[in-house]
Amino acid sequence: MKSRFQSTFGTRRALFSIFAGILVLSSLSGCGESSDSSQAQTTITATSQAPTAVTPIEVLSTESGAATSSNQEQPSNATLRDYERVTGISGNLSSIGSDTLANLMTLWTEGFKRNYPSVNIQVQAAGSSTAPPALTEGTANFGPMSRAMKDKEIEAFESRHGYKPTPIRVAIDALAVYVHKDNPLDGLSIADVDAMFSTTRRCGGSASKDAWGSLGLTGGWTDRPIQLYGRNSVSGTYGYFKKVALCSGDFKNSVNEQPGSASVVQAVASSLNGIGYSGIGYITSGVKALDISIDGGPSIAATPENALKGDYPLSRYLYVYVNKKPGQPLQPLAQEFLKLVLSKEGQEIVRKDGYIPVSPEVAERELAKLL
Repeated sequence: MKSRFQSTFGTRRALFSIFAGILVLSSLSGCGESSDSSQAQTTITATSQAPTAVTPIEVLSTESGAATSSNQEQPSNATLRDYERVTGISGNLSSIGSDTLANLMTLWTEGFKRNYPSVNIQVQAAGSSTAPPALTEGTANFGPMSRAMKDKEIEAFESRHGYKPTPIRVAIDALAVYVHKDNPLDGLSIADVDAMFSTTRRCGGSASKDAWGSLGLTGGWTDRPIQLYGRNSVSGTYGYFKKVALCSGDFKNSVNEQPGSASVVQAVASSLNGIGYSGIGYITSGVKALDISIDGGPSIAATPENALKGDYPLSRYLYVYVNKKPGQPLQPLAQEFLKLVLSKEGQEIVRKDGYIPVSPEVAERELAKLL
């Protein structure tokens, strides 16, 4: 399976291959797609890395937890705003959080520094679980997360500041379930996925699925063991998959935890028996993304169109959380950065990096939160 997403994978692989250390990019020469050649003043740090199935409409929620009709999220004749440069912008910003959003944050940083060369931005990407405490403690201006904050994380922030953190939706991701390119399987139900990855099978599976024959494959595939790949508990992707695909159940101990999203795809591409979950933007020619069905419904392909409509069961918003006092605008430097993120330029970066841009209507609602 090949798609336009494959052209972006080299960028991600280059970026994540250097995440074991700290990359300091000293000056900006342009907003290219290769992280090896990007020269923004950015520090990037990464480490090796919640009862019934959630419907697509619940996944693409208006806020961090409120469900909405998917019709509200459809693009209309409205268009995204062009970013307009302003004067008097300088200073330092820091971002701590999602590994999934690491490359996007870096590319947005490059675009921002092209407009404001004197601004310094540090980006640390150790997992979504690191964002809430950093935002609560004031060690970061931005908390990128590939999931919505949990109630306990919001409560911790509120107990410190007296108000809740503000979630800004910045992109849409389709979390794909990948198998080796030579695997004849074309699709799975959420119950099948749960029966493969969990010990609890809360999504309706009657028995554990440990061999490919249990999923209907025949011949030489019948007795082949299923080899599982995934993320670790620090990752927002881990938490999201646990909530939606495992119906908040427990992972099997046999899941081989990988340090990043790209690593999951690489591992599956290297294992004929492998299956794993990662963002659709990480797809390569060595794997294929399976169609997913839910509650006996039709199998839905992991495509941008299906994710944007809310039809694909594993669609999700990606967030950047900020500390904004009620009744007051977000501080100017952070506000300008997020204006760029939600602009035509910023959402084109989203598209090029293999994710799905938010609709103009969503962008306008998120921009209104900054004021």
